[in-house]
Amino acid sequence: MFISKNEIELFKLTLLMKKQDYTAILAEFGRRLAQMSSEYKSDPNKSTPLKETIRSASRANSWFTEANCIMSIDQWALALSKEKVELWLGKYGEPREKGMTVGVINAGNIPFVGLHDLLSVVVTGHNYLGKNASDDPYLLPFMADLLIEIDPRLKERIRFVAQLKGIEAVIATGSNNSARYFEHYFGKYPNIIRKNRNGVAVLNGSETKEQLEMLGKDVFTYFGLGCRNVSKLYVPSDYIFDPFFEAMYSFNEIMNHNQYMNNFEYNNSVLLLKQVPFLQNGFLIIMEDPRIASPISILHYERYSNRQELEKHLLENSENLQCIVAAPETLSNPQLKANHVGFGNTQSPKLWNYADGVDTVGWLGSLAGKL
Repeated sequence: MFISKNEIELFKLTLLMKKQDYTAILAEFGRRLAQMSSEYKSDPNKSTPLKETIRSASRANSWFTEANCIMSIDQWALALSKEKVELWLGKYGEPREKGMTVGVINAGNIPFVGLHDLLSVVVTGHNYLGKNASDDPYLLPFMADLLIEIDPRLKERIRFVAQLKGIEAVIATGSNNSARYFEHYFGKYPNIIRKNRNGVAVLNGSETKEQLEMLGKDVFTYFGLGCRNVSKLYVPSDYIFDPFFEAMYSFNEIMNHNQYMNNFEYNNSVLLLKQVPFLQNGFLIIMEDPRIASPISILHYERYSNRQELEKHLLENSENLQCIVAAPETLSNPQLKANHVGFGNTQSPKLWNYADGVDTVGWLGSLAGKL
């Protein structure tokens, strides 16, 4: 019997997707991201779908500068090499043939922040139903379209909606306040609900200028808005901040961003009025404060005199920590060392560096039986 070309293609689309299919899709996805970034850098003024998407995203959210969007794409391209994808998915088995509908509420704090959840839902064989932040309607749909272009079988499994309906499980990322809302409305479903977390840095006073400059990346990348950005320093009791400020000044271009500087000037004025002691260098304020989270343009710090007491404190606050930046020899506790990140690497997580330490792929696999 003669089978038409269209029937053959339709048959291919209905074939069960295996782990090797997802590995190939993600590796090609990473390759195309690298190619698009390279083309953008070679001619930033050329109109391309990526360029127009980033421009639209920047107009909707002024924190999403073109430079930050391209930086994020570069990091994803590096993370999605074939070798790293194989290493990531290698610990899991085959995805289920019939997946569930997973609703994903995406944060909108940094560019492409919800991409890992999108990929995790897809590679486990589930259907993705995404709700984006109101000021971030462009970036993730662009990525989803690229994935579908690579493999059209994903077209019916990825959708973005204004309201989550017909879901069977939920992944929601937001603030501590929004987490209470999520728990109220979605508590009846299997869920991962993420709250506020931040990166911190532990300094011992012997850091080199290069290490401190790399720390500046952890502080200023994405204007400090990411959950992996360093928002607080732990420093020795006799620590002198002059070398730290000297290293931070290499990031003074941030002064060209109006919204960031509006925050800096506001916080500077409020602290002066309240007569709160602080130091600043024209674009960064550091102040002694026990809180881990800090406002935009402010970095909290706390002094320590005993390494054991510091580690005890960090363990007691582990639910508020996304990662810890330090020299490798600074931390001795195994749990803290597992959360350790080298200077300058907070915004370059591996595919298996799951938010809040929750294995998203493993959890998604368990929804439909063991992977």
